[in-house]
Amino acid sequence: MKKTLERIVPKLYGKWLNFIAFFSPRTAAKIGFDIFCTIRKGRVKPEQVSFLDAAKHSVELIGEQQIQTYTWRGTKETVLLLHGWESNTYRWRNLIAKLKEHNFNIIAFDAPAHGHSTGKMLHVPLYAASTRYILDKFNPDYVVAHSMGGMTILFDHFLNPKDHVKKIVTIGSPCDFESFMHHYQAILKFNDKVWKAMDQRLKRVFGFHINEFKSSLFVANNKVPGLLFHDVEDKQVLHTESIKVHESWKNSRLVLTTGLGHSMHQEEVNEEIITFLESN
Repeated sequence: MKKTLERIVPKLYGKWLNFIAFFSPRTAAKIGFDIFCTIRKGRVKPEQVSFLDAAKHSVELIGEQQIQTYTWRGTKETVLLLHGWESNTYRWRNLIAKLKEHNFNIIAFDAPAHGHSTGKMLHVPLYAASTRYILDKFNPDYVVAHSMGGMTILFDHFLNPKDHVKKIVTIGSPCDFESFMHHYQAILKFNDKVWKAMDQRLKRVFGFHINEFKSSLFVANNKVPGLLFHDVEDKQVLHTESIKVHESWKNSRLVLTTGLGHSMHQEEVNEEIITFLESN
C-alpha cells in the first residue's frame, strides 16, 4: 500500500500543477518549486544526539532561520564542513575524528531544515546564504563539502571570488541543476508549461535559467585549489557530474573511486583529504 501511494501521490501533484498552470503559471511555478525544495528527512536521529550535543556551539539567526553550529577545537587551520541534502552534521563523524587526530579546528552547521536548524525547505541559494554568514563569522581556511554542499560552496565562491578560503574539497557533488529538475518532472509528470514557468521563476528570483545553474560555470574562474571525489558507482549523483566540474576548474584534481558509494565515509577518502589539506 505504501509503495502504491508513493507512486500515485507524485503524479497527483503533477496533475494539480498542470491544472493550476492553466490559470496561473506563476502560482504553479511557486508551488512546484516549493514542493521540490521541501525537506522530508535529515533531522537528528536518537543515535546522533549525544555526538552532536557534545559539540553544539551557537545558534545563529540567518534570515528567518535559526542555524545550529558545532565546533571541535584544534590549534591548526579551521575547516568548515558542509553536509548534503536530507542529512546533517553527524554525517561527518568519521572525518571529524580524523581531523581531530591532526589537530585541525573544525566548524560545521546544520543547513536550514536539517539537523537542529529550523525551516522546512532548502535550495542552493538559501544554503549559500547560510554558508556565507558562517564563512564571514568564523573565517575558515578550508571547506570540505558533500553532495549539495559542494555545489553550494562553489556557488558561493562564484558570488564571492575574493573570499579567504584557501582550499575546497567536494565529495559526490552535482554539476547541473537541470538534471535534477528533469528527474523531478519525470516523477511528477507535470507539463512543459509548468517547466517553463519554473524556469522563468528561477531567472526572476535567482538570476539564472535552469540550464544555467551549474557548477562547471561557477568554477570557470576559480583559482582556489580543489580536490574532487566521486565514486563511479554513485547511484544518487553520477560521477560524470564531477568530471564536468573538474574539466572547468583549472586548479583542481579529480579522484574517482569504485565501490565506495555516494556517502564516501571511508578511511582512504578521509586520509586523502587530510593529505590535501596539509600539503603546501
